[in-house]
Amino acid sequence: MPDWSILAVFIPTFFFVSITPGLCMTLAMTLGMSVGVRRTLWMMLGEMIGVAIVAIAAVMGVAALMLNYPQVFNWFKWIGGAYLAYLGIMMWRAKRQRFHTEQLMPIPSNFTLAAQGFITAIANPKGWAFMISLLPPFLTLDKPISMQLAVLVGIIMCSEFVCMLAYASGGKSLRLFLNRGDNLVWLNRIAGALLIAVGIWLALG
Repeated sequence: MPDWSILAVFIPTFFFVSITPGLCMTLAMTLGMSVGVRRTLWMMLGEMIGVAIVAIAAVMGVAALMLNYPQVFNWFKWIGGAYLAYLGIMMWRAKRQRFHTEQLMPIPSNFTLAAQGFITAIANPKGWAFMISLLPPFLTLDKPISMQLAVLVGIIMCSEFVCMLAYASGGKSLRLFLNRGDNLVWLNRIAGALLIAVGIWLALG
């Protein structure tokens, strides 16, 4: 386990990285607005799994492979970005529902939500950059790397969850404000536009 002095610096550092607006936080806010906080938890699960994989890969050296073959990573970014943009377009085109339901559009499955979070985390170049540059310096060679990595990744996942929950709650508050009369159409369009922006951001980032 890392020393307490290391944790005292590591926790606020990565909390600041997590709370900063980015791809995953924007996605959390968008889904909180469109499907609610409870359903957004599935996206958060996928995102945290993706972040954990990126963190472990950054330490284990897989990131070097990505740097040597950037075309593979670029294709993955474009595919993930196109998928998110497609979902955003579907939301933009969704009509106001006239049923006794709060659905803005056909609600995606739990697997789809988790996949959105996972793809966004794995294909986020800034996430890789942060992990490669910030995580290794907090590891010490005089202690088992596996135990240190497990603790640090656990802290990262907790930090990501808390921050995404805050963003998703903000999105839900905006939804409640807009979910009146014809404002529901604008809610669809705002959420769709944000999702399209996340897709473009991911592809071009």
